[in-house]
Order: sequence, then structure tokens, then C-alpha cells
Amino acid sequence: MTSGAVPVGGSRPQLTRPDGSPLRVLVVDDELSLCELLSMALRYEGWEVSTAQDGATAAKIAREFRPDAVVLDVMLPDMDGLEVLRRLRADAPLVPVVFLTARDAVEDRIAGLTAGGDDYVTKPFSLEEVAARLRGLLRRTSRAVSDDSVLVVGDLSLDEESHEVTRGGEDIRLTATEFELLRYLMRNPKRVLSKAQILDRVWQYDFGGQGNIVELYISYLRRKIDAGREPMIHTMRGAGYLIKPAP
Repeated sequence: MTSGAVPVGGSRPQLTRPDGSPLRVLVVDDELSLCELLSMALRYEGWEVSTAQDGATAAKIAREFRPDAVVLDVMLPDMDGLEVLRRLRADAPLVPVVFLTARDAVEDRIAGLTAGGDDYVTKPFSLEEVAARLRGLLRRTSRAVSDDSVLVVGDLSLDEESHEVTRGGEDIRLTATEFELLRYLMRNPKRVLSKAQILDRVWQYDFGGQGNIVELYISYLRRKIDAGREPMIHTMRGAGYLIKPAP
């Protein structure tokens, strides 16, 4: 069950698809009442919402509905949320996903993030919290880009419009959060960025004061960007992280 009520005031976020239609959110939870409450809250925010109570249905709906974001329960009757996420990623590798979990153990959170999830909320939660987390994800993945949409640092390039990333001409596939982190680093080449700065810019809120989420995603990027190559992402002990061309 959730705590808190459906918001009754405030303005709706100005977030839409490129054609002006509402952004689409898929809510997946086996508790029908919870799905209904979340749907009501998110529709109030101005989003188009579809729901599913099991993993197989969620995967089917996602292929037809093509959501811009997914709120996904970890525990489902037919398969766990991690398997659902793997199926979603096969069709839409960049769709942002917020996990719902009744467990607060570090290993459960890490498992969800490692599988490609972008955020998580631990039950019980407020409806306002889920909406806020989702708004943050959608803002950063739906933000308009400048005319000069290609960032280049050394042999690494990132196209902000197409979300294509290459190093030395080799394609690199990133999740939505990995992409945002890399974009922030590449927009500030040779500049040391603290964990607090990265949390504020990439996650847009204090991630429970847990700077280790930054360390986790930096490690993900290194595996994809620097593996087998001269490193570009560097740790400045006690200060933060920076990216610079390889020597």
C-alpha cells in the first residue's frame, strides 16, 4: 500500500512527446489498488497511463503502448521485475525505469540498477514521491537539445539527438542514466565534478544522500567506455570525477 494522497494542487509538468502528445507511462504491479492509485496520480500530472498486473502482460503492452517510462514492481506473480526489464530493454534499451520494491536491502537495489533500472522507490512510498522521481527521469531524457547536438571528447562522441555513442568508431549502447551521466561529463571535459554536483545534475535530487550510486554508474561507464582502451574517465580522490581525451 502507498501512503500519501493524490496531489490536489500545483501545476502539471510541461513534458510532452515531440508531436505534442502526452508522455506515456506503463505502471506494472500485481496490486490492482496500487496500480489504480498510481494511475490516478500520474494522469493528474498530465501523462497517459497504461497498467499491467504481471510480467507477460507488461511486456505485451509495452510493445504496443511504447511507453516513455515504466514504473515496475520487482515482485510479480509470473516473473520478477528484473526479467521484465530485460524483455523491455530488448525492444527499448533507453526507456527509463523506476523500480518499486518492498525490500530495502542494498543487494536488491544494486540488482535492479545493474539490470538497467534508472531509479527505485521502496514501499511504502507516497504517490508524490513516485511522481517526482518519474518527473526527474522524464525531464532529463526528454529535454530539448541544442542545434549542435554532437559532443566530442578525444575519440569519444555522443549525439544528444539520436542518443548514439561511439568511441573510435565503435558503437556503445548505454542505458538512459548512463547516457545522462556521460553527457554531463562530456559537457564539462577536463573539469572535476563532485558527487554532489553529479547527483544534482543527473538524478536531480539527493539520492538518499548515497553518493555510492555515482560510484556505481561511473563503474558501468568505465566498463563500456574504457574497457580495453586507454582510460578517459578518471577519479580525483576526494574531489570527484572527470573525463578527458586519452593520451
